[in-house]
Amino acid sequence: MKKPLLAALSGLAIAGAGVAPAVAAPQAAAVTVDFAGTVSLSNCSGSVIRFPNSTDTSPALVLTNGHCLETGFPEPGEVITGQSSSRTFGLLNSAGTKVATLRANQVVYSTMTDTDVTIYRTTTTYAAIKSAYGISPLTVSATHPTAGTAIKVVSGYWKTIYSCNIDGFVYRLKEGDWTWKDSVRYTSACNTIGGTSGSPVIDTSTGQVVAVNNTGNEDGETCTVDNPCEVDENGTVTVREGINYAEETYNIPACFTSANVLSLSASGCTLPKP
Repeated sequence: MKKPLLAALSGLAIAGAGVAPAVAAPQAAAVTVDFAGTVSLSNCSGSVIRFPNSTDTSPALVLTNGHCLETGFPEPGEVITGQSSSRTFGLLNSAGTKVATLRANQVVYSTMTDTDVTIYRTTTTYAAIKSAYGISPLTVSATHPTAGTAIKVVSGYWKTIYSCNIDGFVYRLKEGDWTWKDSVRYTSACNTIGGTSGSPVIDTSTGQVVAVNNTGNEDGETCTVDNPCEVDENGTVTVREGINYAEETYNIPACFTSANVLSLSASGCTLPKP
């Protein structure tokens, strides 16, 4: 996992939808990707996010990793919803300067099963953030990402932006006791480090979030914490030392109403349920 280098944690993994890597369509002109809307956490990175149908008056949400949850890693198979939280986030502007402190009042959703995400509800709205600081949230794409797409991984913790491409997708990504499905594998240029956990992965042609950065194989070990392994449909295990990964986010929007209320029973919602 990509928590701070001095943090004694890690471990993620799951993946799997067996989506065959597609050939990327010709890219539109790249949009400007900077730090605006990203946040720094005490131990991770994150971003203020909205969904395609979110209203401006909805409570602003913050996206990071499941393994960044302040109460500790969710257990395999565990899904947390509606947990009280007072966590704070440093809101960054385009230059990476902290301009405000946002505060959560709830962990809306958190899991390390099939994916590695935590979504916090804050005490303010998108409209209020825009009015006070001129910063808009990042929009989470509702479509599956494409292999070959140019991406940027934006770390609010380190105030660093990594540029690379989506190399492909991993049927199952296993790390320690956790397994993730249909994970994103980066090309080698995205050499993310501890502290980049939870960074939004942004498609440079749309400016939308297509995944959340979460782990990488640091030492060449097989399926251990900080050393995830790839497992294909036939059970074949592949280890790629130095390669990093993210978890897709396209399946999240279907699970929220326009008022940003979690609805795991909604049509099309495939997130793991408690």
